[in-house]
Formats: sequence, structure tokens, C-alpha cells
Amino acid sequence: MPLTFDFPLEKLQTYMGINPRPADFDAYWDAALAEMRALDPQVTLTPAAFQASYAECFDMTFTGVGEARIYAKVLKPKKASAPSPAILMFHGYSGDSGDWADKLAYVAAGYTVAALDCRGQGGRSEDKGGVTGNTLHGHIIRGLDEALKGEPEKLYYRQMFLDTAQLAKIVMEMPDVDPARVGATGGSQGGALTVACIALEPRIKRAAPVFPFLSDYKRVWEMDQDTNAYSELREYFRRFDPRHEQEDMVFEKLGYVDIQYLAPRIRTNVQWYTGLRDTICPPSTQFAAYNKIDSEKKMVLYPDFGHEGLPGGNDLIFQFMMGL
Repeated sequence: MPLTFDFPLEKLQTYMGINPRPADFDAYWDAALAEMRALDPQVTLTPAAFQASYAECFDMTFTGVGEARIYAKVLKPKKASAPSPAILMFHGYSGDSGDWADKLAYVAAGYTVAALDCRGQGGRSEDKGGVTGNTLHGHIIRGLDEALKGEPEKLYYRQMFLDTAQLAKIVMEMPDVDPARVGATGGSQGGALTVACIALEPRIKRAAPVFPFLSDYKRVWEMDQDTNAYSELREYFRRFDPRHEQEDMVFEKLGYVDIQYLAPRIRTNVQWYTGLRDTICPPSTQFAAYNKIDSEKKMVLYPDFGHEGLPGGNDLIFQFMMGL
């Protein structure tokens, strides 16, 4: 299996990452979950303009941490005879929850589907902001200035990761959903959000992350792959720390929102998809997280593919989720 820029497969299978882990990482996320659980989500479900003969479609909003109103598409089967299984869907960086129609196969199989819009990206969810410093390019560094001053609670992806867990909680509490039969999936940023979601809501039974983003930031930097999705890392240093005087602290603070350190919390059956030629989210950064998962797991490899459509991948994920 050739790799032109990353570790050979044998090393990938044991690689454990190099980004620093904050000493109070677990306390940080325990406090974050406590904050989320204390919220009144004020859920609203409104019939959507799009409907189908066998599906009820809703625009859902809820209040997330920081009082942002978060949007998700929710689709329910009309003729479910018992509480249904459910699928949570998360989208790629800067995108949105997508079309209604591409979720109907799950609804036809009797599943409820909830697809989240990430706050402040291409959909309808709010980003309340409230941070200083650069917000020109990207969300990895949103709130980093506050983190460097001792307030890592302002990091954008802390709020975003909590949104995923809150969505899961809301869906699991729906009277027509079986909370013991819930899965999650998404690609790139959506893959990272899938990993975060199942770490923060370990009751989720099955998950299919596809080439996840937001892992092992320092490895990305050292590989000189801080372009495309990770380009804001380079931009941050060029604009605000050109001599890298705070480099160690920057990567340590980013460690709060590094999915590799959430991975040990996972209790889910995970089917992980990646291309070994992925230069956007390098394979080593993904294996750094995957190798920390202690629950049942399987890596589905595409040796000749990068950060792109993986042939047959959606079919495999669908079949995997039918096991809920």
C-alpha cells in the first residue's frame, strides 16, 4: 500500500500522535458537559416546506451553549410501528446539513434522521461569537486568543462539539426514538464531529466517521500540510506570532479540541473510513485518534484515494447502520 507523504501503514497502525494534551483535559470536558446538561434547550419542531409521502420533515431549533440557536433538519418515518432507530448526520467544513432528499433512504428503512447545521457556517445555526482576534479564516483558531489568556472555554470547537452531544440527547429523548439504537456519521469536519459526539454521548451504538478533521494539529504543522482545511494555523502564526514565541502554548490550547484526546471516552462500535493518500486530513492524524479507541472498531482503507468520494463507502455505511 504506497504512501507518498505520510508514514507507512505499519507505523500508522501504532502511531499515537504528538500534539500536546492539556493537563486538565478531562476536567475541561466534564465541566463543558455539565454546562450543556444544565441548559434548557427550548426545542422547536416546525413542519418543513419539503415533505415526502413516507416521511415527516421538520425544521428543528434548540438553544446551545452560549445561547446560540442551533438548527437541524429532522426527518421521521410516518408509519413506524415502534420507537425507531435514529441516525445523526454531520457536515463538512463550511457546509450545511444538505438536501432533504439524500436522507430519505434511512427514513424509508424506518429511521429518524437528524442533520445538524454547524454554528456560523453555511447553514442556519447561529454563532454568537464573543471572541477577540482574527475571525477572517476558519474556526480552529476562533477563541484561541482567549485560550492563550486562560479562557479555553471560548474555543469555537468546544461549543460545536457540545452541539453534537446536545443534538444526540434531544433525539434520544424523542418519544418515538429508541435511545439504544442511535448511530452517527459524517465526513471530514463531519467525521470529527462524529468522533466528538460519540465521545461526549457514549450511549450512541454505531458510528461511521469518514476521514476526520481536527486531529493532531502539531503533526499537520510538522508535515507542512497546514494548507486547505488547516491553513488558518499558518495564517495565525504569520499574523500574530511570526517568531513562534507562543508555539508550544498554541498547540497545547488546541489540544482541548483535538479529537484524539476525546477518543478514549468512546464506547461505540466504530467503522472508520480513510484514504491513504489524503493530504487534507493526513492519515497519521486520523490514526492518532483511531488508535486511542478501545471499543469495537474497524478501519476501512482506500489505499489509492485522498480526501474525496470513497467508492461504495456510503453503501457500506448504510448497511452498517442497518445493524442498529
